[in-house]
Amino acid sequence: MRSKIIFIFIFFIAYNLLFSQEEFRWAADAEGNVPYIFQDPNNPKLLKGFEVDLANAIAKKISMKPIFVQNQWDGLIPGLYRGDYDIAINGIEITADRKKEVLFSIPYYYTSEKLVVRSNEQKINGLSDLYGKKIGVLKNSLAERILNTQGGFDVLSYEGEVNAFEDVKNKRIDAALVDFPIALYYTACNTELKQVGPPIGEVIYGAAIRLQDSSLLAKVNNALTSIIQSGELRSILEKWNLWNEVIAVRLNDEKPSTNLHSEFEAYLKSQHTEHNFITTLERDVTFLPLFAQGALVTLGISIVSMVIAIFLGLFLAIIRIFGPKLISLIITLFIEIIRGTPLLIQLYIIFYAMPSIGIKFTPFVAAIIGLGVNYAAYEAENYRAGLFAIAKGQMEAAIALGMRRRDALIFIIIPQAFRIVIPPITNDFISLLKDSSLVSMITMVELTKVYNQVASTYFDFLGTGIIVAAIYLILGLPFIQIAKYSEKHFGLERKRK
Repeated sequence: MRSKIIFIFIFFIAYNLLFSQEEFRWAADAEGNVPYIFQDPNNPKLLKGFEVDLANAIAKKISMKPIFVQNQWDGLIPGLYRGDYDIAINGIEITADRKKEVLFSIPYYYTSEKLVVRSNEQKINGLSDLYGKKIGVLKNSLAERILNTQGGFDVLSYEGEVNAFEDVKNKRIDAALVDFPIALYYTACNTELKQVGPPIGEVIYGAAIRLQDSSLLAKVNNALTSIIQSGELRSILEKWNLWNEVIAVRLNDEKPSTNLHSEFEAYLKSQHTEHNFITTLERDVTFLPLFAQGALVTLGISIVSMVIAIFLGLFLAIIRIFGPKLISLIITLFIEIIRGTPLLIQLYIIFYAMPSIGIKFTPFVAAIIGLGVNYAAYEAENYRAGLFAIAKGQMEAAIALGMRRRDALIFIIIPQAFRIVIPPITNDFISLLKDSSLVSMITMVELTKVYNQVASTYFDFLGTGIIVAAIYLILGLPFIQIAKYSEKHFGLERKRK
């Protein structure tokens, strides 16, 4: 029997050594990124797009297993240096300043910027017609740099192009300047938008790799060269209707196109399908498993963060009130800094800045530390109010009876103070549950991030928004009841009785 176990163990090790593949961890932002990467309209659990096809093709050429990592677009390069993934493939424009930050692969796509305006707009026919007017762009994109360099425009930066398009339709801004593939897809399936004017600038996409990963760069470049020479890249681009004259010249492949743009047509068909209330409801029901996964992540982050906040807040309050004067002053300063700065900035510092000094956290750990510490500062003030609400005479009486100060604090003062602060603590948890949506900015795919991904793919911010709002309400209801119960049994209502 023992020899069989040893044989099975050796076989398992040998199998993994022979057949396991090294991971090709690549990152992109799946929110509002048609046709780069987006959720399959026919199966929201799957991701598709021309860069998904490209990443899979590269991974196959270098005999590695493709693993997708979700990351906010403007955080793709910082994420590389955190070590969250090895390569970023997401319409990243090759520019002189970015070449100082990362290594770029050989180009895999050439295009330009295009203006998108309302379909009934007649006065705007080019960039010269937009001086002094509002233009939406993707944050940190080449389009943003072009407009800022030229000057004379009111440039508004967005986290995603879909939000810019919504503002164009709602007349909040006059136009959006985006990369041609995005303009092509979103104007083709939205009759309220159209492209105007000639191409603007030159956009060249490359895969971004850390400066020190020259060996990976060589592998990726060899793979891309093979994909280009074999015609596989052209095949990928043609089926997404992205093959153009510029890339044909650049890649020296000017033979006539025969591809029927299958993926482009499939996407348009999915968007042009007529939906009534019933069919829309049926479609939205298919999103529930995705929303449930996001809700579990949200709830897990919120509970763990609140536990940290409760105990850390109590510790800070006790040290502030009963500790030495210098330490009390430091704690007071810490609390005021945390309360006086935005939670989002704190999350960015923990997740993106701290690795530069050798401290690195996973997205989940960074999220619970950020939320936990932020709310601990507020809980400390709740505890301080509760401790001050206890009459000084109780501490004096306990000491007079021979109790040590520490024991009096633990067994007499804190239990009474804790009873007083239970209602505001439960209310703070409900606030934390909603604030957890900010962790999507540090690559956590929680409920709000899932909502943005689905809504951007289907242009349905209302229907899916109502569902997600209902889920947040359902998550918060038990704690609302706990807050009411605690107010009744531990708070002011009981004192009045």
